[in-house]
Amino acid sequence: MIQRTKVLSVPIISACISESPSIILSATQGSIFTATGVHGIITARSDKDFDDILNSPFTYNFPDGMPAVWVAKAKGAKNIERCFGPYIFAEVMRRTSSMPIKHHLCGGREGVAEALRVACARKFGNNNIVGTYCPPFREMSDDEFRELGREIKAKGADVVWIGISTPKQEKFASRLLPFCGARAIITVGAAFDYHTDSIRPAPSWIQNIGMEWFFRLSMEPKRLWRRYAEIVPKFILLGILDIFAARFRANP
Repeated sequence: MIQRTKVLSVPIISACISESPSIILSATQGSIFTATGVHGIITARSDKDFDDILNSPFTYNFPDGMPAVWVAKAKGAKNIERCFGPYIFAEVMRRTSSMPIKHHLCGGREGVAEALRVACARKFGNNNIVGTYCPPFREMSDDEFRELGREIKAKGADVVWIGISTPKQEKFASRLLPFCGARAIITVGAAFDYHTDSIRPAPSWIQNIGMEWFFRLSMEPKRLWRRYAEIVPKFILLGILDIFAARFRANP
């Protein structure tokens, strides 16, 4: 039984990176897995459709950032560690390289998914990528999702990876799920860019102290400053209140 701990409104599973392949491959057919951090947790508070996806019993939200891990631990979660989307991707690719598990990649700019297919063979020894797809920069129709699902199903993909951005990727996964017949759809954010070396990862010590957001902000200040100016103060305040509320309920 996988333990879930609500961080604000989002149920986060207690997991570590090494467990991610077995959790994913043993889940119910047609499950969605997300790598959810502060951005997703705060966005879910004002986006009901997104919140409904994250709260579905068939959705499993890995803790993508250290702040989510800290709040979950303070509320009693055990055996939990940061499960960064790119690390989940790497661990699953390594573990399934010699297994009959087929993967399909959806995301990135034109050519990124194809570059990732090559990177998977080179970095992880995984040659089981059966298809790639670059989504358009617009809302897709149901017919387009149906056609993409047919293509994925025809190629026999067991796992579909979505690398766009939150919350677009989770909504994309939810719409695609009924058509593709995959065992699991996994949203991993910037994993496509990380493993094709388009993005430089933060040093481990910065990740471990929960400051990767600041590292990314320093890399892309014009694009990210508004996002982090809103979500970081909100999460600090709401996270503290969430911890105190949980402790009050436990010891009224």
